[in-house]
Amino acid sequence: MSLPGTGEPGPGTAAAARERVRRLLDGHAAAPLPPPVVDDILLVTSELVTNAVRHGGGLAAFHAELDGRTVRISVSDRSPTPPSSTLRRRTTAPGGFGWPLVQRLSRSVTVTPAHGGKTVEAVLLVSAERPGQGA
Repeated sequence: MSLPGTGEPGPGTAAAARERVRRLLDGHAAAPLPPPVVDDILLVTSELVTNAVRHGGGLAAFHAELDGRTVRISVSDRSPTPPSSTLRRRTTAPGGFGWPLVQRLSRSVTVTPAHGGKTVEAVLLVSAERPGQGA
């Protein structure tokens, strides 16, 4: 899969996106990241890509970058509808937990409308400090 207008091959699946982010994190110049930090970053990556595919009309763009003490995961899809924070009432119905997880694990999350869809960007710390624990 190639992302439109980038010439860069995009991850075709959530697993491929996780692998791309894992390689980015492995190249981190500092000491290896704590496994729980890596797990959280990979979980957010998976949820964002899965939501784009399942609810957003498909993955239009994917970008991940290390920026000092944070990693930015940006996913664009083809739906202008913002993610829903409403939990499902029926526990037997699948899904409904990914978006709240993304919000909880990320330092910040922004949803930006774009022509023909939207971009969701999650920023996560690349340290053991978790959101809500202070700086």
